[in-house]
Parts: sequence; C-alpha cells; structure tokens
Amino acid sequence: MTVSVNFLTNMTFYAIMQPMVDEIDRDIIRLLQYDGRMPFTEIAEKLGISESSARRRVNQMTADGFLQIVGIADPQDLGWNEAGMIGISVQPDRINEVAKEIAQLPEVSYLFQVSGEFDLFAEVVCKNRQHFVSFLNDKLQKIPGVTNTRSFLMLKMHKLSYRWGHAEPPKS
Repeated sequence: MTVSVNFLTNMTFYAIMQPMVDEIDRDIIRLLQYDGRMPFTEIAEKLGISESSARRRVNQMTADGFLQIVGIADPQDLGWNEAGMIGISVQPDRINEVAKEIAQLPEVSYLFQVSGEFDLFAEVVCKNRQHFVSFLNDKLQKIPGVTNTRSFLMLKMHKLSYRWGHAEPPKS
C-alpha cells in the first residue's frame, strides 16, 4: 500500500494506512517460512485458530503485498552456475532512476541501496562466466548514470536461507 503524504506533517495518518500485522500473522509467517505449502488446516491446528481464519489472514497479507509465497529452486540445478555480488557506484542525482533500470534486468535477483563505498549492491545469477562478463559489459555498465562497478564472484555457498526474524521450525 503506497500513500503519498508528507511523513513529518501527517505522521498519524501515515501510520494508520500501514497494514497491521499481529502476533497470529507473525506465527503464520514463521510456519510458512519452513513450509510455504503448509495446508491452512495444519496452520489452524498449530495456532489454535479456524481454517477460515488462517486462509483469510494469508490471503490478506498476500493481497496487501506483505507476504509472498514462491517456489525457490537452486539456480545451479537449473544451469545458472555463475553468481556474484556487484557493488555499483552511481551519479548522485540518478540513483533511483538507475536502480529502476537495473531492477528490470533478469539476471538481477536482489538489488538494494547501501551506505559506504557503493550506492547499490546487486546479486546476479548468470549461466556461466561468459554470460556474467557479457552482463557486466553489455548491460550493467552501459546504463546511463552507472560510474563504477566492482564484482565479487561467489565461490562457495555456505548458507542459503529465506528465514529471518524469529523463524523457528514448526512444533510437532
């Protein structure tokens, strides 16, 4: 939900417009972080709520854009064997414009603005080293406003998790 208001002068109004997530919603998210296909009946049983309540809450969080349930595959299993992080420096007055353009590139899985030496950091997954080089030279570095990039190839993954916060395995 996007609300275009002046945050400092309309703080109360802005806070009212934010989707509210309560402890039951947080518990549902915790369960779904371990099994995104967990049936509503099982969620309801584990949390002591009705199946319809579990379904309504998941559907509402999804509709509000607060929750996204997706299938995640290991890129290497699909033939995408070259991954890296790229630090990107951008002309100061073009950060949002450049970020929007980079976000459209299919090789980019994550893009975030950072503090420090770089303005943006991107996680990129490519089919092979040649594809990675082509991505850098023919796509990323040709975007107007990009002034410098530094690549960090991922040599070995030690952990991959989409669980955060207080995610805990479901209690049996």
